[in-house]
Amino acid sequence: MDPPSSPFHLPTSLEPCRIDALPPAAYYIADFISEEEEEAILHKVETAPKARWRQLTHRRLQTWPSDLVKDTLLDSRPLPDWLETPIVSRILSLPVADGEPNMFADSPHGRPNHVLVNEYPPNTGIMPHKDGSAYYPVVCTVSLGSSLCLNLYKSKEDGALDPEPVWRILQEPRSLLITTADLYSEYLHGIEPISADVDISEQTIANWSLLRSSVFRDGLNQRQTRTSLTYRDVLKVSKLGNKLGSRFGRS
Repeated sequence: MDPPSSPFHLPTSLEPCRIDALPPAAYYIADFISEEEEEAILHKVETAPKARWRQLTHRRLQTWPSDLVKDTLLDSRPLPDWLETPIVSRILSLPVADGEPNMFADSPHGRPNHVLVNEYPPNTGIMPHKDGSAYYPVVCTVSLGSSLCLNLYKSKEDGALDPEPVWRILQEPRSLLITTADLYSEYLHGIEPISADVDISEQTIANWSLLRSSVFRDGLNQRQTRTSLTYRDVLKVSKLGNKLGSRFGRS
């Protein structure tokens, strides 16, 4: 007999998932997708055509449906089904609070239209950065395969980056992290290139009370390969992309 399915747990709204230790507003849902859905998505990531991968110095990534050119999305085709279902439908089903619309209700396209797939082996990270003005200021990140800490940084009064993170968010496999507003525009985020996250505790992790797992009680997270899916709405979409989509069909 097959083992029972690993459930996903959607709240009635995002409000119970708010990370209270952070400025408004960030949200964390530990069981956003099931283990079976995680495995299916990872299979699609791993079997994507080689041309979809861009190799960087220490890691690689995929961009769906295409890269941006001058902050503009040229390919306006819909996301492939495996990136659309179940993730986008679940994001859009979650009101911010009871009686309020979802996070993308006021975005130009009313939904995410762009996904970055990043692969982070152990000892791999990304420098502190901001996502910039190309996107509506809501970022939805689904983590797959392994846990790691996302660090949030603030610039000093002289404009230099404070090397010490202001907060750390622990992202577990199958979780959804949503960042908006000031966390999007005023703070930088990055991932340290280390093999293990240390000093993990209620005092050091902003979303501690929302975590699913108790395996971090010893203060250590030994990293495996973590894959992230970053969903955003690109503000500008090329009309040329619409014409190309109509001419060549949609995949």
